Amino acid sequence: MKLLIQGNNIAVTESIHDYVEQKLEKAVKHFQNITSKVDVHLSVARNSRIERKHKAEVTVFANGTVIRAQEGSDNLYASIDMVADKIARQLRRYKEKHLAKNAHAHIRQEEIVEGEELVKVDELNSDRLPELPATVVRSKYFAMPPMTTEEALAQLQLIDHDFYMFHNSESNEINVIYSRNHGGYGLIQPRSDSNARQGDYSH
Repeated sequence: MKLLIQGNNIAVTESIHDYVEQKLEKAVKHFQNITSKVDVHLSVARNSRIERKHKAEVTVFANGTVIRAQEGSDNLYASIDMVADKIARQLRRYKEKHLAKNAHAHIRQEEIVEGEELVKVDELNSDRLPELPATVVRSKYFAMPPMTTEEALAQLQLIDHDFYMFHNSESNEINVIYSRNHGGYGLIQPRSDSNARQGDYSH
């Protein structure tokens, strides 16, 4: 397993490095055969008003899948402990889904997904327009292989984010699947009709 540890506003001392290595080796112990690389980013916020200023982020590359977790607290070692436990759960979930892949059933947008409702963006309120920041503060580039909605949902559950953008293999369009505040998942799709309005992207 290739381990890369970086720090922001913090020096990655030998003791910190050894602690991270020990915790993550234990976390991925049973998943060594699918884990190729682990990136760790440790940071400390300088703003004294931030309570959980010690943050630990871990990204695991497993069989071409990105699995990510992050935790923050008022203690760096506690954050490392929590993120190691979280990434272990994420890996376990991924492996269970991967082993059961042959038994998966294709889902439609209106079906129930793991006991939670998957809704279309048309069902959201469309009364206000989304507001974008005045400037772009960060750009990210990543591969976007075609996948089904079910596969995109599985990715969303692995990356510890509120949303996941993907190339829908059925429609050949770019879609976004996201977690709703009141439970379940939403799917944002481009409208094909010329009179389509911008939707409300709130949860």
